[in-house]
Amino acid sequence: MKKLLILDFGSQLTQLIARRVRELGVYCEIVPFHTEINASQEYSAIILSGSPSSVRDEGHPEVNLQRLIEKFPVLGICYGAQLMAHQLGGAVNASTKREYGKAQLLHVADDPLWEGIPDASQVWMSHSDSIVRLPTDGVVIGTTESIPVAAFRIGGKGAQTYGVQFHPEVMHTLFGKKLLENWLFGIAGLQPNWSMGSFIGEQVEEMRRTTQGEDVLLALSGGVDSSVAALLMKEAIGNRLHCFFIDNGLLRHGEYEQVLATYKALGLDVHGVDAKDRFYEGLRGVTDPEVKRKVIGKLFIEVFEEESKAHPEVRWLCQGTIYPDRIESVSVYGPSATIKSHHNVGGLPEKLHLKIIEPLKLLFKDEVRKVGLSLGLPQDILGRHPFPGPGLAIRIIGEVTPTHVQLLQQADAIYLKNLRDAGWYDRIWQAGAILLPIHTVGVMGDERTYERVIALRAVHSTDGMTAEFSEIPHELLGKISNEIINNVRGINRVVYDISSKPPATIEWE
Repeated sequence: MKKLLILDFGSQLTQLIARRVRELGVYCEIVPFHTEINASQEYSAIILSGSPSSVRDEGHPEVNLQRLIEKFPVLGICYGAQLMAHQLGGAVNASTKREYGKAQLLHVADDPLWEGIPDASQVWMSHSDSIVRLPTDGVVIGTTESIPVAAFRIGGKGAQTYGVQFHPEVMHTLFGKKLLENWLFGIAGLQPNWSMGSFIGEQVEEMRRTTQGEDVLLALSGGVDSSVAALLMKEAIGNRLHCFFIDNGLLRHGEYEQVLATYKALGLDVHGVDAKDRFYEGLRGVTDPEVKRKVIGKLFIEVFEEESKAHPEVRWLCQGTIYPDRIESVSVYGPSATIKSHHNVGGLPEKLHLKIIEPLKLLFKDEVRKVGLSLGLPQDILGRHPFPGPGLAIRIIGEVTPTHVQLLQQADAIYLKNLRDAGWYDRIWQAGAILLPIHTVGVMGDERTYERVIALRAVHSTDGMTAEFSEIPHELLGKISNEIINNVRGINRVVYDISSKPPATIEWE
């Protein structure tokens, strides 16, 4: 199958480009910009992403564009478009006025890129540099009030090399998906042959070939990713799959018992492991979020190592790693720039002699849910909000203790129950409570209190790469706040997070 390749120059929106491309039925992969590319790798076209860098900076990220253009259709987005102009003989200067947010795009030339798009339409900009001169064979095809070169092509009729200064991948560019469709199919000549049905069949066969009759061990988390990975592996290898579920003390209220019962009903061979005290001891005194992740990851591996001894026949470890995990765990600029560690990426100690298999490594979260639906995963897991790998540890700002966990579990349970009862849970992509490391003054009865603060978080998103806070009705937020304060001893104030991603993140740590 021919692939589209996205060269990542460090933009926060790179994964969103991939999502839009896959929604159009084209399989694509993201690689750092410095990856060696050659035509024999079955790539059909290339998209250059945006970047926080400037082409005017010394040592800015770049590729040999002339070589790529000779072999592939190329679309440059924002920085990618500027790099194209800069390298091919044009000029990029600092703008006198930074253009950020919505702008009105005007077509100044007839072009197949505009097929089915109005002559004037809303686009989303994010740039402080502007293209002031195109290469000699460049043709301006779109402009805005602020910049003369908002879209261009390199070459005459039939050209396949384009650049756009705006971001077609975001929802604020109203015809962005149509633009991508025009470039992919009408200009680059790709075919829409990527679907979940084809993925499942191909992946099941691939897992059978890969494991070659050997047994596989999988550590379940209770979330969508590991559950879908387990069902996919069970489809491929049957009773050669062995699962265990660790209670690390950082799960939501009652989740351990509920999830074990669900897995049993699915016919999965799952062994429960109570390791709460071990994790609490390991996290004693730890406040740094990255250290928390590393401690939890290390303990997880230790528990896994002990559990694996009960299955000496096992040769493979199956992980529920999804595509964003893999991308976010690899810095575009090299190993010196850590983005976020994921304890399920990178493998286990070599002494275990286990090979890793990741059946979901090419899928985004909503694609994983589609696979789970096809495989019969029940709604109580399939519809569950994303939950961080380190669990409540990174929703407790500061030290993790059994008391702090209990406070957060109680508040979180009240929050989610009210969302479900009011019909809001399924309208939200992710929700959760956060325990803050501060005390505030309150009054209960005639007594002064000095207790903790709970922050509530709820966001709308498709894949977690961008997110808007959910506008939960004030009446419902008030009811949730009252119930938490009245029923969770130690909490006397509740606040609601109205930050979007970017610039904030969904989780607080």
